[in-house]
Amino acid sequence: MFIDPSTNQATPDAPAEHFRRCFYAAVLRVIEQVALMLGSYEAAFAQFPFLTGYNNELAAQGVGGLTPAEAWQCWFEQLHAWEQQSAAHLPLRAVCEAAQLDDAALSLWLSIGLAEEDARFGALFAAQQGTPGQHRATVGLLNMWWSASGAPTGLHTRIRHLEEHGLIQIANREAPRSEWTLQVPGALWDALRGEQAAQPAAGLRYHAPAELLPLEQLLVPDELRAQLAQLPALLRTGQVRTVLLRGPEHNGRKTLLGTLARQLGRGVLVAKDVHEPHDARWRWLGPLATALHALPVLSCEPAPGETAVLPELVAFTGPLGVVLGQQGGVSGAASEHALTLTLPMPEAAARLAHWQSALPEQDAATLTTIAERYRLTGGNIRRAAQLASACAALDGRAQINLNDVQQAGRTLNRQALDTLATRLNVSGDWNQLAANTTTLAELHNLTRRCRQRERLLDSAGAALGAQLNAGVRALFCGPSGTGKTLAARLLAATLHKDLYRLDLAAIVNKYIGETEKGLQRLFARAEELDVILLLDEGDALLTQRTNVTNANDRYANLETNYLLQRLETFEGILIVTTNAAERIDSAFQRRMDVVVDFRLPDAAERLSIWQLHLPEANKVEAERLLEIAGRCALTGGQVRNAALHAALLALDEHGVINTAHLEAAVQREYRKAGAVCPLRSTLDWMAY
Repeated sequence: MFIDPSTNQATPDAPAEHFRRCFYAAVLRVIEQVALMLGSYEAAFAQFPFLTGYNNELAAQGVGGLTPAEAWQCWFEQLHAWEQQSAAHLPLRAVCEAAQLDDAALSLWLSIGLAEEDARFGALFAAQQGTPGQHRATVGLLNMWWSASGAPTGLHTRIRHLEEHGLIQIANREAPRSEWTLQVPGALWDALRGEQAAQPAAGLRYHAPAELLPLEQLLVPDELRAQLAQLPALLRTGQVRTVLLRGPEHNGRKTLLGTLARQLGRGVLVAKDVHEPHDARWRWLGPLATALHALPVLSCEPAPGETAVLPELVAFTGPLGVVLGQQGGVSGAASEHALTLTLPMPEAAARLAHWQSALPEQDAATLTTIAERYRLTGGNIRRAAQLASACAALDGRAQINLNDVQQAGRTLNRQALDTLATRLNVSGDWNQLAANTTTLAELHNLTRRCRQRERLLDSAGAALGAQLNAGVRALFCGPSGTGKTLAARLLAATLHKDLYRLDLAAIVNKYIGETEKGLQRLFARAEELDVILLLDEGDALLTQRTNVTNANDRYANLETNYLLQRLETFEGILIVTTNAAERIDSAFQRRMDVVVDFRLPDAAERLSIWQLHLPEANKVEAERLLEIAGRCALTGGQVRNAALHAALLALDEHGVINTAHLEAAVQREYRKAGAVCPLRSTLDWMAY
């Protein structure tokens, strides 16, 4: 309740009471206009009986017996006296000050919105303008009223001023101007009444100051925390008007700006994808933020080469927050006097704090392991924590484990990555890969590099550490079928991470610039979710740059240049496989942290591959298997195919794999390759 200073009586809260008083000022003006149109107040009350109740209320407030002009002036004198004694935030007063509305403009504005509050005014509008079913005021009706009352000219100027400041909308601009239907945006009208809806309109979210985190609870680097402590003073003095906050998605960017809003004594109004000047919501975002006494936060993610246009908010005099990714730029009036801050991916200590905050009852040692192993953004940690708890609960456990977190991350991955990449099933360990000792040694080095990628930054010298980031880029080279993709799967399984293969059909686009946008989305999501990204047959993307002879060459080189730059800044784990290393631009190879060569297997390695692929319950003669491994120079992929076909032959005979099945499968692989099988066999297996 609000104590009215003039009466010392309890009244509804201040914003609602202030809105009621202003609303009655508009009703007073409408009663006057209708009486003038119908010839008398008696005729007005006879045709619209509900006006009698409003008139009695106005008379009870001390404006009875006065001329219309005197009554209107008296009412506003009382209103302004009441406003001066109220220290509360009054949405309607704040918007009027920001939009520079005088009393006449305020009455005109609220007259347009009367039907939003009382549907009977809609019927009055329809009757007065002779348009049954049209329950909103038109420019023609307002002009007729304005002329009849002898008011000074300038109605169209006032209407244009209201529209330019986002206070009204024109529903049918294609009609003649006299038929334009005017309305007050619904979200704005509700805010003027003192309502603070959590979702005022589509794409908008409001959070009151009490819902926002205080600065001391914000999990950010100390340097950034110190900047946030100093920033409110710069915003209050106008030295900084806009705060641009860059960083990964789901990393607490909006939370940070919410903390800034709390320091300013404001709520926060988050607007998603409201960065195009032609967006209708842009017009009334400013007055809505003013009415809610909120910091407007625009969430936009321009792609590489794109620029988000930020016009200045109208009817708003406070600061503006803008959330951006790492790419793209901003322009427009609102980008002037802007300060850019960057919120990086959280380090291991910060990730642990996020996990402990989200799961305070969990085992500290387990959370420490999880925080070190999964390099997630702060928001994704919170989301993964809820899902991991649900996974553990389904198994009847109170404590989560690594598998629960991996399953939770997989759910998040599907939401963000499934349209850009394909998840590959991963399982097993390095014992399932038959490769030479050099290749295995490099794969083990790669595993260590991935596990220690954050600690490595601190262990390197100052000059070297400044050039590094937490990303790991590996190139697997070798002929087809030598185990490159299998090695990527085993690496993911060893690190307990998901593996996603780039879907070229979803990324590569014939339109200029679209391929770069798709790649940026993919790389950004892979970084935020800490998955391993696989570029199978990467030479299709990492091709050598060519001499520019036409427009196609020029734009192909642009894509290559973008990939070169993005690989340097990529902070995830990337594996590129190729069987044509000579076609990859040398600049890409220089940017690779680890290069692993996969050679065709020798006889001993082929024997290991056969033993890995054949089931234990087989009847293949040991000597014959040795001969096959020694004489048949098959790749690992061909061995896999042959073992699979041999199993099929055995199933067809309701038995287990024997020597004859294996010989037939090997001969089939040679026929597929168009080569002569070196095996000598007395049986004719061509039927298979």
